[in-house]
Amino acid sequence: MADILTPALGESVSEATVARWTKKPGDAVRKDELLVELETDKVSLEVAASADGVLSEISAPTGATVAAGQKLGALTVGAAAAASPALAPAAAATAPAPAPSPAPSATGSADVVTPAMGESVTEGTLGVWKKAVGDRVAKDDLLVEIETDKVALEVTAPSSGVFAEMLAPSGASVKPGQVLARISGATDAPTPMAAAAPAPVAAAAPSQAALSPAVARIVAENNLNPAAIAGTGRDGRILKGDALAATAAPAPSYIPPAPTPLPMVASAPRPDQPREERVRMTRLRQTIARRLKDAQNSAAMLTTFNEVDMSTVMALRATYKDAFEKRHGVKLGFMGFFVKACIAALKEVPAVNAEIDGQDLIYKNHYDIGVAVGTEKGLVVPVVRDADQLSLAGVEKTIGALGKQARDGSLSLDQLQGGTFTISNGGVYGSLMSTPILNAPQSGILGMHKIQDRPMAVGGQVVIRPMMYLALSYDHRVIDGKEAVTFLVSVKDHIEDPQRLIMDL
Repeated sequence: MADILTPALGESVSEATVARWTKKPGDAVRKDELLVELETDKVSLEVAASADGVLSEISAPTGATVAAGQKLGALTVGAAAAASPALAPAAAATAPAPAPSPAPSATGSADVVTPAMGESVTEGTLGVWKKAVGDRVAKDDLLVEIETDKVALEVTAPSSGVFAEMLAPSGASVKPGQVLARISGATDAPTPMAAAAPAPVAAAAPSQAALSPAVARIVAENNLNPAAIAGTGRDGRILKGDALAATAAPAPSYIPPAPTPLPMVASAPRPDQPREERVRMTRLRQTIARRLKDAQNSAAMLTTFNEVDMSTVMALRATYKDAFEKRHGVKLGFMGFFVKACIAALKEVPAVNAEIDGQDLIYKNHYDIGVAVGTEKGLVVPVVRDADQLSLAGVEKTIGALGKQARDGSLSLDQLQGGTFTISNGGVYGSLMSTPILNAPQSGILGMHKIQDRPMAVGGQVVIRPMMYLALSYDHRVIDGKEAVTFLVSVKDHIEDPQRLIMDL
């Protein structure tokens, strides 16, 4: 008998959550085969079998919190090898001769399980089921989407068969490893089509239930016919970009049903719409609200301001934007300059790139810059990894790709975690000045704003210059006022004199 123990969890990490077991008691396992996955607040860990044998015990079930060195289960070493020969003759003696059939034989039932949701994500909300009980499914068919506080996850059929049982209804809160449904007659081979089934004349129109909430809203608001929209997503699914493109196309020959007239109430000043509408917040919006309030409650947050003359960067951009786009295939924006300026300032003032962990300060020697992106579902902050290793063109390409994924809803959990500093550009919406809220556990966030021509005193004369207000919100527990001001002045100096970035000054 060999104990299965929680491995070392890493520096400053004291506990982990059991994400899922890949085996159940009684299953035979091979040496180095994956047994269980653990999630910490930083990384995912895999625990493998130390020898051939049988999993005889699970001491820490899925969802349990465990510490380093804690027993997770037990392995009976060598039991699998001893059991296999004994079982084989009995199985051979009692097994009936297989009947000839063109269809593959079923292997039993298969569980549809909630997948691992990623670092620090412990639950999600179940969306609308795409299949009903009794429906035939093929392996990898989309069954349901799970919305977490970070991204949407797709759950597909593990095998072909019949959708036999639904164990979690739409709207339910589910945890990693939880069984959601069962497929009977499960087989990895494709489900054969009935011989008598006639060939379909045309593809069935996607139903409203098969559309994501964002797509369904665009379809409803613009009276679009889902059947007339060419989907570019997996299995022909209509993405938000497809629906938006359809709104710009010539209207198809589709007549929407006449709306049911609302009853005319003499006292109602708006007969065309209800006076109030109650809508449940999405899990993402709930998480945004909670995290922003937690940041205000837990950090000693303060904001310092400055302003930057954008003349030089704007002139540089106007001179080289066409050649830049032709050479690199991406437009030259302002964000790339600010990312590079912030990295230079972070190297000068390391405290702004640090965070608090209990009674310790962790100084980050890498520069993973979060860039806030507004989407249909809310604000997300994808991370540009190792931005200091990227060229200006590399930063612009990465930001462009992440922004597109954010708006399409296709960001992965890994792309949203682990940033060391954040930049938010409220100027794209017309904001002149704001005080951004920290993206915990980070200690600093830079707010960019609208570029506006203003009269400035330069060399004893009043001249008109394109100016932008900058705001640095910071955690005063980590960053002193002198360090915050020094950081913001450094960003200002690098933007007003971008040659400093080239010369590494």
